[in-house]
Amino acid sequence: MITYNPKDWWKLIFAFHRTDSFRMLLPGMVAVGVYTAGVAYLETQLFHVTFRNTTLVHSLIGFVLSMLLIFRTNTAYDRWWEGRRLWGGLVNTSRNLALKLQALLGPEATADRAMFRALILNFVVAAKEHLRQDVRAESLQAAGSHPVEAFLGARHVPNRILAILFSEVIRLQQSGRLTGEQLLFLNAELQSFADTLGACERIRKTPIPYAYSLFLKKIIFLYVFTMPIGFVLDYGYWAVPVVAFVFYAFASIEVIAEEIEDPFGTDANDLPLDSISDTIRANLEEIL
Repeated sequence: MITYNPKDWWKLIFAFHRTDSFRMLLPGMVAVGVYTAGVAYLETQLFHVTFRNTTLVHSLIGFVLSMLLIFRTNTAYDRWWEGRRLWGGLVNTSRNLALKLQALLGPEATADRAMFRALILNFVVAAKEHLRQDVRAESLQAAGSHPVEAFLGARHVPNRILAILFSEVIRLQQSGRLTGEQLLFLNAELQSFADTLGACERIRKTPIPYAYSLFLKKIIFLYVFTMPIGFVLDYGYWAVPVVAFVFYAFASIEVIAEEIEDPFGTDANDLPLDSISDTIRANLEEIL
């Protein structure tokens, strides 16, 4: 995720990051400009078209298209923000569980504290990489009597780690080190881990409906590539930058929405999951 100062107007205006929509759409803008220039030449030099006021239709359609794009980007941002709230909740859940275990186990249970610290951190890291579809062995660590290989033998690695975490808590209760009330005291955080991951998977595996995305792309294409037919008659060759700018404005919204609607990846505008995981790691090391 890119960090920046939102009050630094001039720096933001003239910044051209590699993921900036202007750089991504520049080839398309050049193509649209060349196409518009070709239409301008045909209409003004060859066919001498004389009809006027054809921009009214595009003005009406442009308003409708703007409303569709607003809905599109709002929907994508809602998914991004929900993902951020879920991972913020994961930070709080990890802290709460670590604090409760620290109080219940006591300072003398060094081995158990280290084991639970590793299990909680493994779950967070595995959840992050599971959402990115690649859980790596080197990102996990052994937890007590559980080697790294014990976590990687499952199709759903976070579920395997969470199952081991549950079993270790039950083991403490069965050995008499935790009472039934204390087990219930820990249950909310353990259940929250599974709920949070399930909500993230819902976002990850439920894209914007195909028909809606396809329609929006087609309507942008038709709108932009029919603009020169009418705009050349009013603006002449000045229609080239006008049409290119309209293409940039509409296509940029769609490109940005496509990037942020899946917030768990590694793109520049996705959620800072690595930073959040490091925060959880630091909290666990301090508490446990």
